[in-house]
Amino acid sequence: MNRDSVQPDKRQRWVMRAVALGAVVLAGACASPAPEVKPVEAPAAVSAAQAAQAQQAPETKILKRKISIGRFTNETLYGRALLSRAKLDAMGRQVGDILSAQLVETNKFIVLERPDLAAINNERALAGISGKLPAANALIVGSLTEFGRKTEGQSGFLSKTKKQVARAKVNLRLVDPRTGVVFFAANGAGTASTETATVAGFGSKSAYDETLNDRAIAAAIGAVMNELVTKLEEQPWWSDILDTQGKQVVISGDKMQGIAAGQQLAVMRRGKTIKSRQTGFPIELPAPQVAMIQVVETFGSNVTDEGSVAVLTHGKLPSKGRDKLFVAEEQGGQ
Repeated sequence: MNRDSVQPDKRQRWVMRAVALGAVVLAGACASPAPEVKPVEAPAAVSAAQAAQAQQAPETKILKRKISIGRFTNETLYGRALLSRAKLDAMGRQVGDILSAQLVETNKFIVLERPDLAAINNERALAGISGKLPAANALIVGSLTEFGRKTEGQSGFLSKTKKQVARAKVNLRLVDPRTGVVFFAANGAGTASTETATVAGFGSKSAYDETLNDRAIAAAIGAVMNELVTKLEEQPWWSDILDTQGKQVVISGDKMQGIAAGQQLAVMRRGKTIKSRQTGFPIELPAPQVAMIQVVETFGSNVTDEGSVAVLTHGKLPSKGRDKLFVAEEQGGQ
């Protein structure tokens, strides 16, 4: 046998043995699980976290304010020479409708419709419902003060772009329904646009886009919505007393407004009204608290027949002048 032919066989066996040994070592390494590393918190940190969790404040329940949407007008010159008066008024109503929808979406208020009050009263009469609609905590009025549209575009050797832009500006005012005084005003502006492009005659094309009007107005209202909501939530919640029998007190408002069984409310007496010689406006002095009540149950299915039954827990109701009493949030609470 040739010696040179044997030598490669030995080298091959050595290589095979080395590969096999390496595979065994690698398998052993893979079979040994890596030690699991667990984070360890210091005892002081654990106790501090547990204490913070134990002292976490309960969720605060917010009583929903009743907001009335009043008159909205279009004060712009947009399309005045082409559009009828009804069309111009429609743009004003559009602002009120979009505002109403955005307020409802916040789920923080009960929104009452006032522009369609005649239609609502007719339906109530047909349904045999008597009495007045509930009073609002604040009235919102306003106008569309600016509105305009323009078309922009660029043309190249083979390309062309077209951009339609709409811009709107709205003015919103909050009015105290008891005094008729405007206590807050704000302006909001917004824009909306759509763009199309063609290359060598191919691409998207668009006609006059009327939805830009809605989107621009919605953007203008959205620009001032946070400020408006904050101001509305600052207004004190109040409700009226419907009936009293002994220690039982029936008030307007139920779970739709966030009222729940076990809730404490304050019974207040309206302060004396004095006309200011400086401003000429009547000023109502601060209302003193006369009693406390606790809600027992709520009743009603909608905003027109809602109510709550409560019992007197502290103080007493005066025998005279009960028409000057009203219910408010517990002083110091939300």
